[in-house]
Amino acid sequence: MLALPTRKLTFDEFLAWTEGQPGRYELYWGRVYAMAPERAGHAKVKFAVQTELHRAIVGAGLLCHMLPDEMTDHVDEHIVHEPDALVYCGPEVADDTVEIESPVIVVEVLSPYARHMDASARLVGYFQVASVQHDLIVDPEGRPTLHHRRQLDGTILTRIVRSGRLQLDPPGLEIDVSAFHS
Repeated sequence: MLALPTRKLTFDEFLAWTEGQPGRYELYWGRVYAMAPERAGHAKVKFAVQTELHRAIVGAGLLCHMLPDEMTDHVDEHIVHEPDALVYCGPEVADDTVEIESPVIVVEVLSPYARHMDASARLVGYFQVASVQHDLIVDPEGRPTLHHRRQLDGTILTRIVRSGRLQLDPPGLEIDVSAFHS
């Protein structure tokens, strides 16, 4: 079993440490946490979400890009999350990029081990990033999707979406949340 660092790390130290490490990790208040292995149901729903986001981007003809997990979202100097999918807009990042600096949409697919983190600490962390406009929390067990959206006054509006189409504006995407569980 891999020994995790015992001292608090900064963002740059965390990136250096994770380089070449097996598995996935997050940094929370300077502490490194190993992410639990993924179950097949989680992976299927995650892929469906990623596919739907990509389909919507292509369909809308936007200069936006979907990236799957293992891309870091640098919340602050001591907090780094890895969403299950994210969308950023603008020029495509270089192939060796590990951090997406301005995500617009972040998605977490709930897992049994991180369910409480996805709906609390990660949610708060993602909205600390000024570019994040939407956070989707998708339950692989088929429960409704939670859509958190930044309002013009900075408050976060939460909607429970059971099925159908969901408008994510900005950047101007329309996704079908029913596709997440087909």
